Amino acid sequence: MADQQGLMYKGHPLMRKDNICYYGSMADPYIVILQVLESKDFQDLSLATKVSVQLQLTDQTARPRDRIVKKSEKEGFYTALDVGAVWLERALSSK
Repeated sequence: MADQQGLMYKGHPLMRKDNICYYGSMADPYIVILQVLESKDFQDLSLATKVSVQLQLTDQTARPRDRIVKKSEKEGFYTALDVGAVWLERALSSK
């Protein structure tokens, strides 16, 4: 049976639920959450035009507001994902 790892981006898992994408592993101390705030239709696709990016701690004992380390809003999903990837790499390398 093939490995059912799922979608990976720059060595970390990328999962989607509705308009929220989770980038990183819950086993690590940090994860990036990308939430599509606005989108527009292009032909038969829905393209994200405004995306919220948050670097969060995965510590479940911390209060939800205290989990947010960094946050920003970006134009377009791939810009947001690239920013999140840089934040995640820097946060994980400094542990």
